[in-house]
Amino acid sequence: MMTDIGTLVRRLDLDQKIAQLTGMSYYDLIDPVAAYTRGETVVELSRIAETRPHGAGHLSLAYQLATDPGELRKVLRTIQDTVRDISPFGIGVLVHGEAVSGLVHEAGSQFTTPWGQAATWDPEVPRRIGEIAARDSRDLGFHLVFSPVLDLARDLRWGRVHETYGEDPELVSRMGVGFITGIQGAHHESGVLATGKHFLGYGHSVGALNQAATQLGRRELVDVYAEPFRRAIRETGLSVMMNSYNEVDGIPAAANRWLLTDLLRGELGFRGLTVSDYDSVSMLLSRQRTAATPGAAAVQALEAGLDVELPSAPMFSALHAEVAAGRIGEEVIDRAVERVLELKSRFGLVPGIGPARPPAPHAPIAKADTRGLARDIATKSITLLANDGVLPLTAGHGRIAVVGPAADELRIHFGAYSDVANRELPIAIRKIISGEVPGVAASEEVFTDLFQTRLPGTGPDFEDLARSLHPDAVSVLAAVRSLDPGAEYHAFGSVEPGGELDEAALGAAVAGADVVIAVVGERTGWVGDHTAGEGRTSADPRLPGDQERLVSALRRHGKRVVTVVVSGRPLLLEAVHRDSAAVVLAPLLGDVAGPAIADVLFGAAEPGGRLPSTFPRHLGQVPLYHGHPTGSGYSTRGGTRNAYTDLADNSPLYAFGHGLTWTDFDVALEGAAVSDDTITVTARVTNTGDRAGTAVVQLYGRDEAASVVRPVRQLLDFARVELARGAGADIAFAVPVERLAYTWPDGRRGVEEGELTVLLGLASDDIRAGGSVVLPRLVLA
Repeated sequence: MMTDIGTLVRRLDLDQKIAQLTGMSYYDLIDPVAAYTRGETVVELSRIAETRPHGAGHLSLAYQLATDPGELRKVLRTIQDTVRDISPFGIGVLVHGEAVSGLVHEAGSQFTTPWGQAATWDPEVPRRIGEIAARDSRDLGFHLVFSPVLDLARDLRWGRVHETYGEDPELVSRMGVGFITGIQGAHHESGVLATGKHFLGYGHSVGALNQAATQLGRRELVDVYAEPFRRAIRETGLSVMMNSYNEVDGIPAAANRWLLTDLLRGELGFRGLTVSDYDSVSMLLSRQRTAATPGAAAVQALEAGLDVELPSAPMFSALHAEVAAGRIGEEVIDRAVERVLELKSRFGLVPGIGPARPPAPHAPIAKADTRGLARDIATKSITLLANDGVLPLTAGHGRIAVVGPAADELRIHFGAYSDVANRELPIAIRKIISGEVPGVAASEEVFTDLFQTRLPGTGPDFEDLARSLHPDAVSVLAAVRSLDPGAEYHAFGSVEPGGELDEAALGAAVAGADVVIAVVGERTGWVGDHTAGEGRTSADPRLPGDQERLVSALRRHGKRVVTVVVSGRPLLLEAVHRDSAAVVLAPLLGDVAGPAIADVLFGAAEPGGRLPSTFPRHLGQVPLYHGHPTGSGYSTRGGTRNAYTDLADNSPLYAFGHGLTWTDFDVALEGAAVSDDTITVTARVTNTGDRAGTAVVQLYGRDEAASVVRPVRQLLDFARVELARGAGADIAFAVPVERLAYTWPDGRRGVEEGELTVLLGLASDDIRAGGSVVLPRLVLA
């Protein structure tokens, strides 16, 4: 029996070592005929010995192996026993899951998507979601989850915005640290590990295209885009990192030594395991063409600092020949194997080498017991973008009509990496194979590009699926009627392209209504007729189908329109804003969306959200974000004005941090000072309205002079404060000076001495008070 990892690595032969660096997935274990023609998942355990005779390092997509939680536990235990029997020294397999909005499985509690979580501006929200996802994961047999997404999303065309915490490095850092702490426990006691992804710059690709090149300089990558990863590593002990699909300065992230070794391990201090995003090592050969053979791709990745190939082993399986030919040293493989085994030892997967601290006892949380929390989070994330006084509505006072394609739909409220999206994938494949999708024939090309292939006609099937998975969920329409039974419903509007809106019939239908609630939006997922999701980049990211026209027609008919926009990313909403009396953003709230939205519309709950992303007026403004470099972008501070001459207004439609409530607040600066490398800012916030409400006080900083161009504003801290009518509260912000660090011209990193303007407000464009402090010089490296 081995007593230390180094000795164990030396005892393994080369093939056994390589096995620890590779994955096997759901697709390696099932009978594809049964899965895609009969809808049956038949796990063939004999495939493990046939395809992984030297053991298995990792099991991916395990959440697809069984829908019933009891059956999944049984299958995973059996797979674990089988792998231990095959593996040298009884080494087990690491089981991977996904959990950005709750564990991806029928047994997992589902919550609003991360972009919606970020709209709460409350790190406790992702912490609680992570804690519940960890319990669900451990109960079923998962060791780690590929969450959170720590990318900055600054281009609304990108289909994966909903998986992120928005555009700002401070907000993303705080929410990400909250989630990781929830998943792992404050002292890593949960028995589940988080994974930071995608390293690095994935959310800022050329044209917002998925897997495309990232054209960012090293300073911006290090100082801005790496900041959430830096904070996660230092504040949570993050142990697993996943590379991104993009390439930086001509080198794919999966083979980029500067990213994976020099920056990640050198500057950021990462000491854990790096795993490939699915098929990104294969893409060195098939997509980016930096490798001519599978072996060359494997060598590039390993030597760059990537330890594990997922989800399967098409490239790393060639490593034995590469070692034999002298193209890579076995010591490089040994280094990666040690990292894998160290991680496995934490879960008791390496006999004789147990965890330093066993996981704390846990009790799974029943899915039904988390719905109250999910609903509270949903109302905290709903964001009131505009309101001329029409909201909140009063039940029974005037006639209310409800229209729009999202009014009576459940599926539209779920994102990708949800239990619903997970089950749509096999349905889509089965329908393609059986010829049920018009214009889409089964072919290798279709399945390779499945995430980017529109599958018309799948909407009803996916809606039925959502309702079957969430039988207690109710639509917005049903929830509105529960509060106002007299509310009318008229089925107008479509998310599908090419719809013909009958404006005359619409006008006649709503003629007697005093207020019309138009529930519109876009579907988000992996496969189907979605317009957002992984691989779903939009050249024109506005409401799909005839929904924009629907809102405009209602206004032309003289109606006061309350538009509810269901979306996990910013959309081009200037026309909707113009034609609506109120605009409400519902950022993919999951199965509690209907009641949460209705509660806000009728004033039973406060719209608690503040935007984690900037909404542009026009696509030509993209990328648009509040912390743009001084001298560039929409905020100018002297000199030549940067403006689009064909736009009447160059400002955002809705700014970062924006969100209205049922009341108003006053914010006053009471003091600002620097001591012991900490900036202390004290403020007083007062509820000046006639209702209780929650203020989100935002502290920004602006470096008045530096040796490199700095952001026009930098979010430094924030606080949610609940206040009764007329009440006030004192807030004390303590910001480490290090938070303002940047890379100097000579390559060192730190803070230069000089004036920092501090700004207090309720949004990035709603600054209520300001002052200044003098920053000390601080050299970090």
